Amino acid sequence: MAFLVVLDSMTPAERVAFVLHDVFRYPFAEVAQITGRTPAACRQLASHARRRVRAAQAPAAPAARQADLVRDFKRAWEAKDIGALIGLLDPDATVIADGGGLVPAALHPIEGHEQIARYLISLADRAFSLTVVECTVNGQPGLVGQQDGVTVTVFAFDVAGDRIRHIWAVRNPEKLRPWTTAETAS
Repeated sequence: MAFLVVLDSMTPAERVAFVLHDVFRYPFAEVAQITGRTPAACRQLASHARRRVRAAQAPAAPAARQADLVRDFKRAWEAKDIGALIGLLDPDATVIADGGGLVPAALHPIEGHEQIARYLISLADRAFSLTVVECTVNGQPGLVGQQDGVTVTVFAFDVAGDRIRHIWAVRNPEKLRPWTTAETAS
C-alpha cells in the first residue's frame, strides 16, 4: 500500500518513466518513443521518481514500537482524546479510506494531524457499537473494527520514527471477505 501512495505522489510523467524502466525494464530509448520525450528526459524523470521512492522509505520503527503506537492510538481514539491523537500522528499524516462505493467512507484522503484527529473523533461519536481490536494487518500491528462481531473496517498503519505517517482504512466489504471468512471459520 505504501508503494501505491508513493506512486500516487509522482507526476504522471515520472510514474510512466519509472514503471516502464525500473519495473518493466524497458530501455530509455523505448520509454522515450512511448512518451514522446527524449531518452535523457526519461532518465531524469525516472531519477526523480527513484528519489521519491527512497525518501518514502524512512526507516521503519521497530515492531514493538509500532505496536505501542497503534495501541496508544486505539486508546486515544476510544477516549476521544484529540490532543493525544494529534501527538501520535505525523503533522503531514494521511488517511485513505476505501469503501468501494458500497459502504460509507471518506471520499478523499484526509491530510494533516489535526484534520485526521477531528475526523476520528467525529467517527467515534457516530460509531456506537464499534469494537476496535488490535490485530496483525499486512504483517504489521493494525486494528480491526467490528460491529456485532463482524469485521467492518481493517486499519493498516505506516509508522516512521515515533509518529503514525499513514493510515489505510479498508471498509469495502468485498475486500474484507478474507477477514469475515476467517471469523466464521473459527
